[in-house]
Amino acid sequence: MDVIQDILGDQQLPMQYLLLAGIALSVFFVVLGVSGMATSDDTAARRMRVGSISRGHGADFDLLQGDNSDPHGLLKAFVPSSKRERSRIGKLLKQAGIQRKHAIQTFYLFRVVLGFVLPAVFVVAMALPIETQVQLHIANLLQGITWVNALQIVTALMVAGFYGPALWLRIRIKKRRQAIEHSLPNALDLLQVAIEAGLGFDAAMVRVSHEMSHAAPEISQEFTILQLELQAGKERQAAFWDMADRVGIDEVNSFANAFLQSNQYGTSISASLRRFATDMRLDRELRAQEKANRLPVQMSAVMALCMMPVLLLICLAPMLIRWMNMIG
Repeated sequence: MDVIQDILGDQQLPMQYLLLAGIALSVFFVVLGVSGMATSDDTAARRMRVGSISRGHGADFDLLQGDNSDPHGLLKAFVPSSKRERSRIGKLLKQAGIQRKHAIQTFYLFRVVLGFVLPAVFVVAMALPIETQVQLHIANLLQGITWVNALQIVTALMVAGFYGPALWLRIRIKKRRQAIEHSLPNALDLLQVAIEAGLGFDAAMVRVSHEMSHAAPEISQEFTILQLELQAGKERQAAFWDMADRVGIDEVNSFANAFLQSNQYGTSISASLRRFATDMRLDRELRAQEKANRLPVQMSAVMALCMMPVLLLICLAPMLIRWMNMIG
């Protein structure tokens, strides 16, 4: 400690900040290790999966999948070595609409960097001179923070930086699913009109994806990916089921099922799309009516909680005052 203090003595850096930075770094690696243990693959499970039969249109056949290869070099310290875990994160990224190359490695690296940068910024802000803190208007925020509170803040920032991107990914997936669910009936109507106008199904889907690129970019992206997979040589059934699995909502699954059944049995695709779009709008209306019917029941509890004490006070206050006067 004395040697380090002598070396850093010219920079006037308090030893407590170095200790806080060391503790923060230790907590960071503990969080990283716990996350790795939670997502590590069991050896027995790996042996059981050896020689298992996979779907022909799975991850190995997905021509538009981002780079999901084993990490090399420094990435081994941040990206999990389990291919199953990387595939799970890759599926979540696809459901969020992130189709970039090296998306999996970028996501893990961003989590690690963010989990390290946020505590580092706080430690640097604590180590700044009081004059600099006043100039940056952060002196009032940092005033009165003890070392115990600083350690708690560093730990909270580290956990938030490491697990925050995963929470953001879940929220983005939810919003994207809602957007696709909302825009799918309109897309099916346009698809039906294009087919009735004489276009083939593939050409109609390309036209609809171009027309809805601004109004509904989520469903346009899914239609574009579907057509690119079909043009790359993927089986039609596999491409549709992969789109349903990628989006993760029941409506797209039903759409894929309806199209594949119509294609298998030779029925009219236009009529199937018309009926399916009508059923989707009916289901949406029924869900809206269900939410509207639940509102009186939900509001009754709030009204009873907020209004009943006031009503009782208004009704009983004159009687209580009269009793108090009579007793007095």
